Amino acid sequence: MEGTPDRSVAEERLRTAITDGDLAPGARLVEADLVELFGVSRGTVRLAIDALVAEGLVERIPNRGARVRVVTTEEAVAITEARMALESLIARKAAQRATDDDVDRLRAQVELMRGAVGAGDLLKYSALISQLHGQIRDLADQPVAKGLVDRLQAQLVRHQFRLSLRPGRPQVSLRGLTAIVDAIADRDPDRAEAAAAQHFRGVIAALSEPNPGGPA
Repeated sequence: MEGTPDRSVAEERLRTAITDGDLAPGARLVEADLVELFGVSRGTVRLAIDALVAEGLVERIPNRGARVRVVTTEEAVAITEARMALESLIARKAAQRATDDDVDRLRAQVELMRGAVGAGDLLKYSALISQLHGQIRDLADQPVAKGLVDRLQAQLVRHQFRLSLRPGRPQVSLRGLTAIVDAIADRDPDRAEAAAAQHFRGVIAALSEPNPGGPA
C-alpha cells in the first residue's frame, strides 16, 4: 500500500518543479524518471500525477502519457477572471482584520517590491508579488478562498512571468498592488475590494494583448 507521506512528498516536489518552471508546459512526465528522481514507487508517482491532473497542472494524453498542461491565453484570462473575484473578497477580509503589525509587514513588502522594480530584477519582483499575495491571504483568514486561489494561481505561473517581461508592466503592477495595501492599511474594505478588482482587470487586459508580458 502506498505510504501517504511518500505520495505527499512526490506531489509537492512535482508541483514545485512545474510552478518554478523546471518542467516547462508540454514537458512529458516519464514515470520511470520520476521514480528515480523522487525515490518512490511507480504507484506513488502515478498517484502524484493523478493529483496534479485534478489540479489542472498536468494532463494525460491518450497513448502518450502525462505532460505538463499548456494553459492557453484564453484559459489564462478565464482563470484570472475567477481569481479576481476571490482576491477581491480576500482583500476585503484583510482590510477588516488588519492590525498595525500586519500593515507594517505589508508596507515593508511593498518597499522590497519597489526596490526590485527599480533594480530591474524582474525575477525577484515576481517572487515578491507571490509573497505579498500570500501575506494578504493569510491575513484575510478565508481558507476556502485561499485554497481556490492557490490552485488557480499555480496554473498561471508561466503567464505571470511572461507578463513581467513587458516594458512598463512592473510599474503598473506595483501601483495596483500598492493601492490594495494602502486600502488595507486604512482599514477600508470597500476600497480594498475595489483596488483588487481594478488590479486584476489590468492583469486581464495585459494577458489579452499580443505578446503579453506583467506579474499578477
